[in-house]
Amino acid sequence: MKESTTIGLFGNPNSGKSSLFNLLTGLNQRTGNFPGVTVDKKKGKFLTPEKRSIELIDFPGTYSLFPNSSDERLVIDILTQPSLKDYPEGIIYVADASQLERHLLLATQIMDLKIPMIFCLNMSDLVANVGQLEKKVASLLSIPAISISSRKNENIDKLKVHLDGLLNQPEKYIRSASFYPISDSDLSVIRPEENESPYLKKLILHHSEWLSHISENNKRKFNQQAAGWNNIASQIDETLNRCLTIESHLGLNPDQASSNSPITEKIDRVITHRFWGPLIFFVLMAFVFQSIYAWSEAPMGWIESGFSWLGEMVAMITPDNWFRSLLVDGVIAGLGGVLVFIPQITILFLIITILEEIGYMSRAVFMFDGIMRKFGLNGRSIVSLVSSGACAIPAIMAARTITNQKERLITIMVSPLISCSARIPVYTVLVGFVVAPVKVWGIFNSQGLAFMGLYLLGIVGSLVAALFFKKILKSTGRSHLMMELPIYRPPLWKNVVFQIKEKVGTFIIEA
Repeated sequence: MKESTTIGLFGNPNSGKSSLFNLLTGLNQRTGNFPGVTVDKKKGKFLTPEKRSIELIDFPGTYSLFPNSSDERLVIDILTQPSLKDYPEGIIYVADASQLERHLLLATQIMDLKIPMIFCLNMSDLVANVGQLEKKVASLLSIPAISISSRKNENIDKLKVHLDGLLNQPEKYIRSASFYPISDSDLSVIRPEENESPYLKKLILHHSEWLSHISENNKRKFNQQAAGWNNIASQIDETLNRCLTIESHLGLNPDQASSNSPITEKIDRVITHRFWGPLIFFVLMAFVFQSIYAWSEAPMGWIESGFSWLGEMVAMITPDNWFRSLLVDGVIAGLGGVLVFIPQITILFLIITILEEIGYMSRAVFMFDGIMRKFGLNGRSIVSLVSSGACAIPAIMAARTITNQKERLITIMVSPLISCSARIPVYTVLVGFVVAPVKVWGIFNSQGLAFMGLYLLGIVGSLVAALFFKKILKSTGRSHLMMELPIYRPPLWKNVVFQIKEKVGTFIIEA
């Protein structure tokens, strides 16, 4: 008998899904990888009011069950394997209440897989007439819909009560009729097994070429079975049908849009401006590097002094032999040489996480997409290149969100050329030896400027290398960028703390 019930947390990117995950699970969470892939899998546990143990899995943000990235493919791969260990017994679907029409597409697709679902209208504090909207969504989906705010911790207890209801009476959380009725022509091809969702069979047939759990023999059978079936036309027809139904049923008016959207639009006119946008970005990056160099100096000194003192203490109480050398010169010195970078890693991820939380990093991706393409990269490559300032490994992992194989490969190959934190000691020695510590224009530290110059050299080198790879690598896939620009909002500091804890913890344990 299972000790806990597996519940999946699904939603579009920027829906507040991770904030809800942190709110529900608190410190009782862990990070691993989905089987066979290097995509993060966050799991956490919590108790419902009826003392049921819930194991919550935070799945990657997804726009549709017709994937545009490797993360989205992972979600579909799992949802088409009902026998899988991590297959959710129920779903909490998180949608941004201020962007509801876009966020409902994926929800209706998952609903047709006949998995019990609780629909959450997140960020309800930013929407007018949320009660009326809640009733419309519940009527449209024929399942319970509740308004919550993961930022303000509103109605989270109500969500937990609904989880008990889902476990007690799952049939109330499953829409009896399919949201998108599959046509007779599709059914003639699909031929679902007994007790199998027709939509599940359609997804398997549609994506059989790349699904990991489909054997080569079955792939050939599916190809023969689907001979003459227009896959693309079926996908387009389904997507349009779902979107038109959602739009006509909800009939959202401007009063239900986010109250902050006009402010967001005004800020975006400056932040994403062709001239001012890149200038603001480089000023922010200069601030990041100045902070890494200036703010980390004192804590780095404390760590170095601490390990030096520890080495001296161990040397005093142990005899002068190979074992003392192993402890003092090997273990303690080695650990000190790695852990001394914790201040730089912490400061870098602190600033990047805050920029992500307030919604700026999405604008950076959008803003640099055109420029990055000239070098054979993608707007999302900017996230990897900035992350390389801490370590190339998480930067390479971040490249998985780039859909085009050529652009993803180029991003992976040039990311290590960006100066990472492991080079900081070398840069520190060189800058301290060559550059005098004087003020420039009364506010900048000359050593910090030289330090940034070395990083800029790495950036220029990576772009030149990317341009070279663009000329020699070939790709048949089409490149595109699809993402949602969230409204600007204050950072949720609990999310910032969890992100830094996870990143720094990974560095400490795995470095």
